[in-house]
Amino acid sequence: MVRRKLVSTRVLKTGMKIDQSIIDSRGRELIARGVVLDDFQIEYLKEHGVAGIYVSEGEPEEVSELERNLPVYTRQLIEKSRVEDRSKVKLNQEVCKRVGEGIQYLFHNTDDEGFMETTANISNELVNAITGSNAVAIDINLIKVSDEYTFKHSVDVATMAMVIGQSLSLSQDELRELGIAGLLHDLGKSQIPLEVLNKPGRLDENEFQLMKQHSLFGFKILKEKNQFSDAIMKGVLQHHEKMNGKGYPLGTSGDMIHKYARIISVADVYDALVTERPYKKAFHKREAVEMILAMTQELDIEVMSSFLNCVILYPVDSIVTLSTGEPAKVVKNNRNNCLRPTVVGLKTGKLYDLCDDINCASLVIL
Repeated sequence: MVRRKLVSTRVLKTGMKIDQSIIDSRGRELIARGVVLDDFQIEYLKEHGVAGIYVSEGEPEEVSELERNLPVYTRQLIEKSRVEDRSKVKLNQEVCKRVGEGIQYLFHNTDDEGFMETTANISNELVNAITGSNAVAIDINLIKVSDEYTFKHSVDVATMAMVIGQSLSLSQDELRELGIAGLLHDLGKSQIPLEVLNKPGRLDENEFQLMKQHSLFGFKILKEKNQFSDAIMKGVLQHHEKMNGKGYPLGTSGDMIHKYARIISVADVYDALVTERPYKKAFHKREAVEMILAMTQELDIEVMSSFLNCVILYPVDSIVTLSTGEPAKVVKNNRNNCLRPTVVGLKTGKLYDLCDDINCASLVIL
């Protein structure tokens, strides 16, 4: 049975599930209802003077009752079939703080003499977090560095891009460069007036045309510094270009788009889709993946494939609902299709391999 109770921020613990949304003064959702809290989010709530929040305890009554009374053979099937998820990117609280402060500093101090050094330090932090834990998978809910969309988005995109880059066998030096390009891909937004950048609604045509110049503005900022490689600058300049030539700012197409930009583009689209903004609701991760699957004319196919192999939508042990209405427990993620894991039905006690079993072709996760 699910219970909702008010808990003092002082006694919050990692793993508690928040039962309200945390909204800032501009109406932006900083922490979504239903998120399982981590140390970084708890520390954020304390630092910002939030006295207490509502949390939920327990599972829906039907699910908890089913799990408590599972037949022995179902429990054994779950245990026998369970395969741990691949190592996921997770930034600890200290790294989150350093990275969050660093990226905000860069966006507010584009003329600083230490700009290149700060950027390299942040990129190294992310490389070490990924390679040090042998991370080969992405769970977007584990990447949190700031309540400011632009900064959080920059780090999310850089982190996802580097995991994708690692799966594409990029060298350590290339991963660092890709990380820098990902961190700075929206740097040009520092040149966009705040009333346009933070407009709580859709942009008009003139505002949109100005916003479309941000990648060019970012490229010019980096070029003037004469410290960044052509590859990094092209990653920033071309991250909104499309394989069919229908992107911006220059309409570049195909192989003329640098590989860094092609990688950043996929990460950028995904993160934008799953993030709530003042003018749009966040799409569910499943919906975002389905939308990316439909963008074969616009995004690099090889990068898309690597991205989809990295994303974990339904972590092992999570409870999902099948299209038959039956609750099921995820026991294995299928690398070739993140939308279709292997699950065990909690009512039938059956194993459903949604990826490779033709008999499960009509079953989907709701």
